[in-house]
Amino acid sequence: MNKFKRSVILLSLILKFTFINILLFVNVTNLSAQINPKPFVVPELTSWVGSEGYFSPSFRVAADLSDPKMKDIAIKFATDYENITGMELKVINGKGKKGDFVLSIVDKDDLGTEGYNLKINEKVEVSANSYQGVFWATRTLLQLTEQHADYLLPNGETTDIPQYALRGFMIDCGRKYIPIDYLSKLVEVMAYYKMNTLQIHLNDNGFKQFFDNDWMKTQSAFRLECETFPGLTAKDGSYTKDEFIDLQIFAEENFIEIIPEIDVPAHALAFTHYKPEIASKEYGMDHLDIFNPETYSFVDALFKEYLQGENPVFRGKRFHIGTDEYSNAKQEVVEKFRYFTDYYIRYVEQFGKQAVVWGALTHAKGKTPVKSDDVLMYAWSKDYINPFDMKAEGYKLVSIPDGLLYIVPAAGYYYDYLNIEYLYDKWTPAMIGNFQFEENDPAIEGGMFALWNDHVGNGISVKDIHHRVYPALQTIATKCWTASYTTLPFHNFDSLRHTLSEAPDVNELARYKNKTTNKWSNDSEIVLQIQDISPNSEFEMEEIGYNYSVSFDIECKEEDKGTVLFESANAVFYLSDPKDGKLGFAREGYLNSFNYSLPVGKSLNVRIEGTNKKTTLYVNGKKIQELGPVTVYALSADKKMDFQYGNNNIFEPEMYIPNGRMFYQRTLVFPLKKSGDFNSVVSNLKVQNYIMEQ
Repeated sequence: MNKFKRSVILLSLILKFTFINILLFVNVTNLSAQINPKPFVVPELTSWVGSEGYFSPSFRVAADLSDPKMKDIAIKFATDYENITGMELKVINGKGKKGDFVLSIVDKDDLGTEGYNLKINEKVEVSANSYQGVFWATRTLLQLTEQHADYLLPNGETTDIPQYALRGFMIDCGRKYIPIDYLSKLVEVMAYYKMNTLQIHLNDNGFKQFFDNDWMKTQSAFRLECETFPGLTAKDGSYTKDEFIDLQIFAEENFIEIIPEIDVPAHALAFTHYKPEIASKEYGMDHLDIFNPETYSFVDALFKEYLQGENPVFRGKRFHIGTDEYSNAKQEVVEKFRYFTDYYIRYVEQFGKQAVVWGALTHAKGKTPVKSDDVLMYAWSKDYINPFDMKAEGYKLVSIPDGLLYIVPAAGYYYDYLNIEYLYDKWTPAMIGNFQFEENDPAIEGGMFALWNDHVGNGISVKDIHHRVYPALQTIATKCWTASYTTLPFHNFDSLRHTLSEAPDVNELARYKNKTTNKWSNDSEIVLQIQDISPNSEFEMEEIGYNYSVSFDIECKEEDKGTVLFESANAVFYLSDPKDGKLGFAREGYLNSFNYSLPVGKSLNVRIEGTNKKTTLYVNGKKIQELGPVTVYALSADKKMDFQYGNNNIFEPEMYIPNGRMFYQRTLVFPLKKSGDFNSVVSNLKVQNYIMEQ
C-alpha cells in the first residue's frame, strides 16, 4: 500500500472517530439536559410543562404560620411526608429558600376553588386560591415523593384544576355495619386522590326472600344514635352522635364533605320495624305509608334531631333524603310520592341544608310540582330518571349510572369489581348511561360511584369491600378530576397505580413495603420469615393481604377448642376452632373451618394461600381443601351476619327458598400481629406475596 492510500485511510478513520465522539457528546449532553415528562400521579395532572433536572429537598416546609389553616396544612403535610419517607420535615414560617417546600395563598380566580399552581425547581412553590387547593397540591407532592427512593422531584410546572366540582363515593352502611375507624381511613384514602365527597347511607334493609319471605324477620338497620326514638338505633353496630360528628370534622380537615343519607320513603324497614303503623299495607313493609300523617310526624322528628341547632349532628351543607325505588303502581301513589319528595326538600332547606335526592321523577311522572332550584339529583338509572328532562327542569345532576358505577360485592349482578379499563378509557361524568352530555355541561356537578351491600350475610368483610373500592376510587378520581384530558394509556395507569400508597399511614390492603427499596412487594417476594414462633408474641406485620402464602412447620400437640395461632384487630386464625376443633378462621362474626384437625403427635408443614376469592389449605404440599364461594339460599333470622359469632351461633348455610340464592364468601386477610397461647411447637414461618393483586 502506497503512502497516499495509507494517508487517506488514516484521515478517514480520524474523521470517523471524531464524528462518533461528537455524536456521543451530543447524546450525553441531551441526556443530562432532558426535559422531564409529565410525572405520574392520581389523578393525572391536567397540565405539565417540564424542565431540566431535579429538586432536592432541604426537608423544610415554609408557610405563613400566623394563618391557622395554613399552619394546619403545613403540619399535616410534614406528618404525612414523614410517614411516607421516614424523614422529618421541619415546619417554618416565611417564604422559604432553596430546597424548601413553600405553601401560599394567592388571589388568582382562574384557579377556582380547588385548583393550584405547582412550580418545582430550586424550591417547590405551591400557590392556590384556597386552602383546599393548597392541600390538594400537597397530595400531589406526597405521591411524587413516594415514587422516588431518594426523595428527588422532577423540575417542571403544573396548573392543575379539576374538571368537575363533585368527585365522590357512596357506601352502604345500612345493610352492613361499616366501623367508624374504617370510614376514617376511607376519608384519608379519598383525600390522597383528591376525592371530595363521601356519602354515608345510614339506613337500609335486606331482601325478604333471604329471610323466610317475612318482613319481620328481614334484616334492617338505622346506624346512628337516636334520642327522639329510643330503641331505633341498630343493635348490631352503630355510630354515636359524637363519633359521627368527629368523623365529619376529620373529613373537613381533609377537605372532604360527608353527605349523610337517611333514605325514605322506601328502603325504610328499620323505621317500620320500630313503628309498624307507618308501614305501607299495600306495597311492602319497606315502604312508608306516605298517605299516613303519622309518617310525616315521624320523619319530621327524625330529620330534625340531626339538622337542628347551631351545632347540628349533620354538619355539612348537604343532606340526602333518599326518595328512590318507591312504587309507581297507581297514579295517586305517584302524585303522593312527588308531594312527599317536595315536602322534604323544603323541610331540610328550613335548616339551611341543600337537599340531595335520588333521581326518581321519570319513574314517578306526574303533575304535582317538585322543587328543582338548588336541588342536587343523582342520575342513576334510566328506569327512574331521564337526566336530559331533569336538566330541563332545573336540577343539578350527579353522574352515578348504575350500569357503570355500582358495586354489589359477590352478588352476581351489577359489578363485583368495576370495569376500570372501560371507565378509564370511555367514561367521564358527562356520560350517564346512554345519555351523553357535552363535557363540562354546567348541569352536571360531578360524578360518584357506589357500593351496595345488598346481600346481607354473604360473608363479605370490610377488607373485601376495600379491595373492591380502591381500584375504582383511583379510577373515578382520575376521570372526575382530569376527565377527557387524560393522556396516559390505561395499561400504564393500571401498572403504575400499584406503586402508590393508599394514603400516608393507611394500608387497608395489607400490602408489604420493603424498607430497603421503599417499594411495595412483588410476586413471590418473602415479606416475613421467623424461625421459631413462641406463644403470646407480637410481630411487626399486622396482617398480609391478597394474594399471599403463609406456611409454617408444626409439631402437633393437644389443643383446646378455640386455640389461636395468629390474630390481628380484624381476624383470628385457629389451630383448633371454637366449634369443632379444626383449623379455621374468623373475621367479622363469620367462622369458616377447614375439614381438617391437626393430628396430635405428628410433625407437618401447613400452608395457607389466600386470594380475594378463596382460602386454601395445604398440608405437606398436598391440597386439603379450598374454601371458595359457596351458594346458599337463605339466612334464618337468628343466623344473620352480625349476630352469629358473638352469640356462638356459628354460620351454617341453610336452604329453604330455592330461588333466593347468594354466594357466601370465605376469604381471609391473614392475621399476623400476635401469636396465641398454644401448646404445639411452631417454626419456620414464611409469609410471601405470590400473585400481583387485582
